[in-house]
Amino acid sequence: MEISKKHFDVVIIGSGLGGMVCGTILSKEGKRVCIIEKNEQIGGSLQTFRREGVTFDTGVHYIGGLSKENSLYKIFNYLGIMERLETVRMDEEGFDMVFFKEDAEEYAYGMGYENFKRILISKFPEEEIAIEKYCMDMQRICDSIPLYNLREGEPEDMSPLTIGAKDYFEKLTANKKLQNVLAGTNLLYAGTEKTPLYVHALVVNSYIESAYKIKNGGDQIVKLMARIIKENGGEILRKNEVKSIDVENGIAKSVTLSNREKIEAELFISNIHPAKTLELTETDAIRPAYRNRINSLENSISTFVLYLILKPNTIPFRNRNYYYFNQENVWESANHTNDNWPMMYAMFEEVPEKQNEFAEAITVMTYMRFEEVEKWKDTFHTTLEENNRNEEYQVFKKQKAEKLLDTIAIKFPNIRECVQSYYTSSPLSYRDYMGTDDGNMYGIVKDFNEPVKTMISVKTKVPNLLLTGQNVNLHGVLGVTESALVTCGAIVGKEYLLNKILEANAQTA
Repeated sequence: MEISKKHFDVVIIGSGLGGMVCGTILSKEGKRVCIIEKNEQIGGSLQTFRREGVTFDTGVHYIGGLSKENSLYKIFNYLGIMERLETVRMDEEGFDMVFFKEDAEEYAYGMGYENFKRILISKFPEEEIAIEKYCMDMQRICDSIPLYNLREGEPEDMSPLTIGAKDYFEKLTANKKLQNVLAGTNLLYAGTEKTPLYVHALVVNSYIESAYKIKNGGDQIVKLMARIIKENGGEILRKNEVKSIDVENGIAKSVTLSNREKIEAELFISNIHPAKTLELTETDAIRPAYRNRINSLENSISTFVLYLILKPNTIPFRNRNYYYFNQENVWESANHTNDNWPMMYAMFEEVPEKQNEFAEAITVMTYMRFEEVEKWKDTFHTTLEENNRNEEYQVFKKQKAEKLLDTIAIKFPNIRECVQSYYTSSPLSYRDYMGTDDGNMYGIVKDFNEPVKTMISVKTKVPNLLLTGQNVNLHGVLGVTESALVTCGAIVGKEYLLNKILEANAQTA
């Protein structure tokens, strides 16, 4: 049987945010783009689902840097999606709240650095110098990275790569509570003792600058990009899995899909994990040493998620997030045992769809390692391919959900009487829908002890095969979007691309 073929300028494997941003940029540059997605829904961590008439976000619950003066706004504006994105600005007096089991106080992150300082200093008046220094350091680190500010050039200060975030806080102040409050949203980057200071700075700074929720689900972002790609002559092939990247004489020629169809292109971009990319690529051009290095890198932890549908008019919509810890040391939260799980959680209220006074749904995330669900690793379940996991797995999830609800009730004692129903997901869900072997949240772990080892170039030894996504630069909406700029800059020119973004924003100023 003859295998059918199609030809494009660019084939992108995976429709996560990095792939979609690359597809939008390159389609705007006149290239005919084909994005291939194995699942029914595009978007990776931006996927949503509906239960009982309520939309839940699966991975992205709020976004930093979407005010007009911020970089992410400028990139999205250049892409052509900003004006159609329905955003809700979060509570400026406390978009994030950090609190601890044995402490009645709630510690607010104010929006904007002046707000942030004022509110924290009111809680820690004797720590004003440390708080001022922290804010200056975060802004200085972020300003020293040109791409973060849409400037050409290389980072001016490399030291934050080799400083641990935890070590930084311990040197900043002897006040343990302040150390833990300032690091209290470290679930945003799965913070451990290995986490470099620059990761903390880049992630947290964007939210302090401006924090927004996306109304009606974060998948709006990729849906708007998909529309632009199609308007520019591109295609998005859903429910198609790439089985191999076909390399001849050191050059990628095509990809072969699960239905044996071949898609040819001049250029290929992989938005899936680099280790998975290498599995698909059989060629001597990629040396064993590189393959071994990529395969040896540690991935970040995964999560257990509880999706709560609330009874009507029971919990006021507070437009803020809550980070709770059972213990004082926020860096220990991933080191749970079965007995002390969960050691922390992050609670995100979904923006109400029908009215703004009362919350309709809440998402609660806590850490869970893949090994905790490994006994069911041979099962698979998506909307396309249902292989219902056994009763033991369902009992496991229910037990975890009830235990997490008990923990939530420590600070929110009325939570159970407000819940109408709930749904759950585990690391297996992340694995099945995100395409990683272990369901990790944020890709490869960054380690300040070995900063070079965990840096992955967008270029490979196959010259027309490039990488993008959270593993090559930074995770999160801003990090992945800027990773896509690095990938596309390697194709069309970084300076050229940055100028395009700045020109687009000058025209709409």
